[in-house]
Amino acid sequence: MKPNCFANYPMTQLHHYPIERMAQLKSDIKHAIVRSLRLPIAPADIGDSTPLFGEGLGLDSIDVLELVLEIERSFGVTIGDEQTGMKVLGSVDTIASFIVSERSKRSA
Repeated sequence: MKPNCFANYPMTQLHHYPIERMAQLKSDIKHAIVRSLRLPIAPADIGDSTPLFGEGLGLDSIDVLELVLEIERSFGVTIGDEQTGMKVLGSVDTIASFIVSERSKRSA
């Protein structure tokens, strides 16, 4: 069974986020990952639920800082601690969910 990548974020906020905007956000995240880490792949080759670390994209701990800085700079969110980072950086899906959650907190 596939784990629920949105389990750590309020579902009501995700249900109200338009599908088109979520698709664009995920595309923007993939571009940011490829750009910031200078990956030799096309952004479209990254699956939404593909693990970013380990057997997925194969990113390692050296990539974490660069990726956190890129996400914070590009999307205006803050990943405040290691525990949050571990939840957020699981996949494109979890990054997108975090961004939506953080943006909804600011607009509330």
